[in-house]
Amino acid sequence: MIKPLLRLSILSLCLIGLVVGGVSAGPALALTGEQTLVAEVWRIVNRAYVDETFNHQNWWFTRQRALDRPLASRDDTYQAIQDMLAGLEDPYTRLLPPEQYRSLQTSTAGELTGVGLQISKDEQPGWLRVIAPIEGSPAEQAGIQPQDMVLEIDGVATTELTLDEAAARMRGQRGTTVTLQLRSPDETTAHQVSLTRDVITLNPVVAELKTMPTGQRVGYLRLSQFNGNASEKVAAAIRTLADQGAEGYLLDLRNNPGGLLQSGIEIARLWLPQGTIVYTVNRQGILDSFEAFGQAITDAPLVVLVNEGTASASEILAGALQDNGRATLVGSTTFGKGLIQSLFDLSDGAGLAVTVAKYETPAHHDINKLGIKPDRIVASVPLNRDTVATDADPQYQAALEMLSQAKVLASAS
Repeated sequence: MIKPLLRLSILSLCLIGLVVGGVSAGPALALTGEQTLVAEVWRIVNRAYVDETFNHQNWWFTRQRALDRPLASRDDTYQAIQDMLAGLEDPYTRLLPPEQYRSLQTSTAGELTGVGLQISKDEQPGWLRVIAPIEGSPAEQAGIQPQDMVLEIDGVATTELTLDEAAARMRGQRGTTVTLQLRSPDETTAHQVSLTRDVITLNPVVAELKTMPTGQRVGYLRLSQFNGNASEKVAAAIRTLADQGAEGYLLDLRNNPGGLLQSGIEIARLWLPQGTIVYTVNRQGILDSFEAFGQAITDAPLVVLVNEGTASASEILAGALQDNGRATLVGSTTFGKGLIQSLFDLSDGAGLAVTVAKYETPAHHDINKLGIKPDRIVASVPLNRDTVATDADPQYQAALEMLSQAKVLASAS
């Protein structure tokens, strides 16, 4: 069964549901139970994967090689599947054994235990890259920043780990420790950080009415991820801020790695009365789109804050607001995650994440590995929970300036 609601995980995935039809089981000879699971994975990838060349390899021969291996146990089968998928050279298309799959689904519910680090995997040389730390997490408190490279986890090189294996090593019982070897983009030497795992509550929305020196009232919303209730909470926050007299809004998407694609689309519709939100492109090059319709909650001026940790569903939302002329973007170029994954249930309780499409902004910008360039570029500086959205936050101050100008223009029109 395919999951109807899918999420951009803590590992920076943008997920969308996809219906996949069945195909022939293959050879006439009966398959063992272990071989059947390999064939099940092969069929899903064969029908759904975004690249119909399968990274320029013969996908049928790949299947045969996997089935010819001795599969004496479920661990052997999982290894055969992982080796089969490795040929795609796509870190986002991967097997999720049952425990990892349950952990991925649990994080959507709003709580997890670990260090609170959202990561992606570079193609070369295969290190982990930090998308963003979760607000209030041990990772944020230790000063870990977007774009930092994670070279080792407890002495194990991350080039030897999949995304989910790395995440599993960082999760664990509250109060236990994990040691990361990190290197910042502007450094040539690595350093170690020891983190104590804790329970991390994922509260997606922080809202506050702020008064500028000019007396203008600004509705500030910080959105940390797109989980199942983010749209409802953003809508409630906008209405509350409007009742408090907000004259304009500042939406902070910095260090937001994404989440549920549908959540991002619903939040875009809160701001956009009409227009295309995002295009998706499958392996046949066929375009589909998601549109805004109906009545936006507010038409007040809007500025959006983005940075290097703004990824995937966050980029979809930022691109939709920018290309439709609804908002001005301020900050630094976004992460550049333009691939869409679907999650598939496997018959043994495991899951399979498959890259099924890429997305384009309403102006047909492909942002994968490129990111979205803000209308006004302001360099990021290290911030913590106490300095975000304060005088010590230059991106925030620039956004307030842009919002003030937008309100002046609106008043004059």
